[in-house]
Amino acid sequence: MTKDIDIADLKRIAGAVQSNHGYDFHNYATSSFKRRVLRVLDLKKLSVDALLEKIESQSQFMEELLGDLTVNVTEMFRDPGFWKILRDEIIPLVIKKNKTLKILHAGCSSGEEVFSMSILLHEMHITRNVSILATDLDPGVIEKAKAGTFPIKHLEVNEKNYSKLDTGNPLRTWFRSVKGTAILDPRLLKNVTFKPHDLVTEELHGSFDILLCRNVMIYFNQSLQNDVLTKFHRHLIQNGFLSIGQKESLTWCDVASKFETFNMEEKIYRKIRN
Repeated sequence: MTKDIDIADLKRIAGAVQSNHGYDFHNYATSSFKRRVLRVLDLKKLSVDALLEKIESQSQFMEELLGDLTVNVTEMFRDPGFWKILRDEIIPLVIKKNKTLKILHAGCSSGEEVFSMSILLHEMHITRNVSILATDLDPGVIEKAKAGTFPIKHLEVNEKNYSKLDTGNPLRTWFRSVKGTAILDPRLLKNVTFKPHDLVTEELHGSFDILLCRNVMIYFNQSLQNDVLTKFHRHLIQNGFLSIGQKESLTWCDVASKFETFNMEEKIYRKIRN
């Protein structure tokens, strides 16, 4: 088992990934990136040099490695208080003003947050003039999200979160179970576009009323967080809403004065100036 790895080797690995495959991990939080690299070395029984050789010569290995280097832990209706505010306050505000609704889920992982949003909108009977763009660095999880499925073994935690929204409906209303897999009602994904996208190296396209990037930036260093938050500000409409993770903040960044706090507990901000 590899017990440690130095900064120079981490930079070599990040450099090999970028030069051979275009993904830039240089500005990910060092402790997090190091932890994931060590896990890869341990699980695959590789030395640093052997890992570098695979990165440089095996594109299929890189697809697998992306899943190991990115964090894909998610739940449906995670932080139920956030979803209540979205349902009861934010979405009605946007719809009343704009009559349309454009939403971006940045770092959508395997899609549970996107599924949650779509269920929420269907329950509010808001299904027309809605577009949802869901992006993630890892093409593998994008393909998984497109399938509109999740393991039945995750139902308990998803159902527990959903029950706190007091809808009176069971979560099972929205899917069917087939051999241990929950398959979502296909209507839920009708207005959703899933797309691989690298927040670090690629520009966004379009403007959004609501932008969610929750529990993604905790894996970035401060410089990269600042760049991403600036990008989000640029692609939000005036009075658009930005939601980030509960352990994240934008009060320190370059565009902080261009937002107002809408709900501090749930880390929801509204763009007030360009």
